[in-house]
Amino acid sequence: MSTAASEGGGGWVSTVTIAEAAAWLSRCRRVVVTTHMKPDGDAAGSAVGLVRALAAKGIAARAWFAGPLPGWLAWFAGETGFGAWERDGAPADEPDGVVVVDTGSWTQLEAQAPWLRGRGGKTLVIDHHRRGDADVGERRVIETAKAAACQPVAALCAALLGVEASRLPVGVAQALYLGLATDTGWFRHSNVSPEVMRLAASLLEAGADAEALYRNIEQQNTAARFRLMARALASLELAGGGRVGVISLTAKDFKEAGASADESGGFIDLPQTIGSVEVSVLLTEGEPEAGAAGGGGIEGGGVGGGVVTKVSLRSKTDAVDVDLVARTMGGGGHKRAAGAKVRAGLAEARTRVLAALGVS
Repeated sequence: MSTAASEGGGGWVSTVTIAEAAAWLSRCRRVVVTTHMKPDGDAAGSAVGLVRALAAKGIAARAWFAGPLPGWLAWFAGETGFGAWERDGAPADEPDGVVVVDTGSWTQLEAQAPWLRGRGGKTLVIDHHRRGDADVGERRVIETAKAAACQPVAALCAALLGVEASRLPVGVAQALYLGLATDTGWFRHSNVSPEVMRLAASLLEAGADAEALYRNIEQQNTAARFRLMARALASLELAGGGRVGVISLTAKDFKEAGASADESGGFIDLPQTIGSVEVSVLLTEGEPEAGAAGGGGIEGGGVGGGVVTKVSLRSKTDAVDVDLVARTMGGGGHKRAAGAKVRAGLAEARTRVLAALGVS
């Protein structure tokens, strides 16, 4: 159950520097910033942080999100506000520039794709994932070694405003801190580095309120979430001699628990608390009817109609590259965190995942 790392190719590389991206944005008068569907903390933090930095520069900018949207997004965005593709449609005014953050994959931009296509010449992509579609944006800042997209976004905000990260406006710092914290598991994951902690310290120095972010985003559980968690735990299966932990959720589980899609956030980490488990798998049947969802940042891939199962993968160590596993199902992500969507029911999806992992 070992795989070799492989970085993306096919033109998925930077085409501009941070300085060049900042200079280009500075010439824009109106900018739209968007990200992958079902935005997570890094996606929302990067988008809102950049919008606030552009506003501080005197540039009219607005974030546009595609749902389902997390319940905390309205609180987080505050007076900055945002557009929603499903609610508001496409931006009414034609922008001079478009920025796509935390993704560059058409499969994660389904709601925005009809509007984005044809605007690649004035689109900047800022991403840290290992694969994407080069035609999403002509200008690209791709930094796959970064823990979160908000790291290059922080550098871009600092370049735009001509300040160090520790001197960013407090609203910008607050937004970027969320992305950094959530994509590192609140500084628990293997992607935590000295660089990550230095940026976190700078954002705190700029005025980011870490406690308020954690309280308003991570400490908002509902009884429905706990009912759903009980069902997830009851479904736990161990495979490969205990090295793979699989949990599954059906549409019926969500309905009977009275839970929305976002209330399964973090469940993928549950099997990893078992000592023998090296890879955890969360299989989610279909897309439950819901008004919120979190943690879409790493999900990749996509299929057509029919029964669809969402596959989420996490690896404890570098011994298993789950990005490569996800790629066999049309998805992708990071070495230790990836996902896909497969046209199959739960049972077949489980079989395909275990086969890709080389276990039974």
